[in-house]
Amino acid sequence: MLDKILAYDTELFLYLNNLGNSTWDPFWLLITDKWTAIPLYAFLLFLIFKRFGVKGTLVTIVLIALLITATDQLANVFKHGFERPRPCRAEGVMEFARYIAERCGRFGFYSAHASNSTALALFIGLMLKKVYPKLLWFLLIWALVVSYSRIYVGVHYPLDVLTGMTMGAIIGYLISLLHPVLMKKFKVPF
Repeated sequence: MLDKILAYDTELFLYLNNLGNSTWDPFWLLITDKWTAIPLYAFLLFLIFKRFGVKGTLVTIVLIALLITATDQLANVFKHGFERPRPCRAEGVMEFARYIAERCGRFGFYSAHASNSTALALFIGLMLKKVYPKLLWFLLIWALVVSYSRIYVGVHYPLDVLTGMTMGAIIGYLISLLHPVLMKKFKVPF
């Protein structure tokens, strides 16, 4: 059964990956680059500061650091535990895929990009939902686009991305439950 699921995953990867073309490649390379989101992060930091002040922003930054560390390191545990080669390294796949990423790591299950962006989107979106109710949807769409970019550039299968998004959603939600507890502890109005 697992072989069948992985075969479907490979077929879906090849279909989605081969939808790309050289006209769109620069856009998707920009989306998948972790440094591209810095202006978004700066804007979110401004919104957090505006809502919670200095002390609340510091508490939130500590939680974001915890969130990113958790999603990133858990993805590494899975990658080295499952040792599923990325599509750009898998024989029988790489010959038929469009690989345009700058580099291709060894293992791909599951996507840390998808996990990090989804966790951050859910955490910040839920945290600021009272003040900016549409922000959550914008951030979730952003996370979905970042996650899809990993398929487009040829470094992750759809199952890698879906699992990464699921793990990110779980971690983002759990950290969002911790946020009000710490805000109360440090006497930050929220």
